[in-house]
Amino acid sequence: MILDIPVDLAESPILIDGYDRGRNQHDARTILDRLQNTFIRRYEIRDPVLLVVPRDLYVNGCDFVFGLARPSGGAAVVSTARFENAYYGRMESDDDLIDRTAKEGAHEIGHLLGLDHCESVECVMFRPSTLAELDRKKKMLCPACRQALLQRQGRE
Repeated sequence: MILDIPVDLAESPILIDGYDRGRNQHDARTILDRLQNTFIRRYEIRDPVLLVVPRDLYVNGCDFVFGLARPSGGAAVVSTARFENAYYGRMESDDDLIDRTAKEGAHEIGHLLGLDHCESVECVMFRPSTLAELDRKKKMLCPACRQALLQRQGRE
């Protein structure tokens, strides 16, 4: 466990809105709107929710995002589209896909738990802008972020 919190996995059919034909991408904010309005509220979910999708995501002002969190709504989304080695013309590797998804998922859940971006390039809360930066991160929090999380959870 990266963040030391329990996790429940569930498949859920949710309509993925926000497709932009010109970009061939989905607007991450629109997906979060749908997730909050039709899933979290309908089922009265109080814990953080992370949606993992295979679609490429963007937000206005960015070519793409690996993921996006909305702490005020308790929801986050991560795209695996750019985690696949095939996207970059590289040999397929399930290990790489799983590693990248775990790191970015933990990063977005970290935001839902109140953590900010970190300047330590190996911390899971570092904001990567390239696949190489994502790959360089470790599946753990740096000491400062670990302490911040413990303080937020009242476990320091």
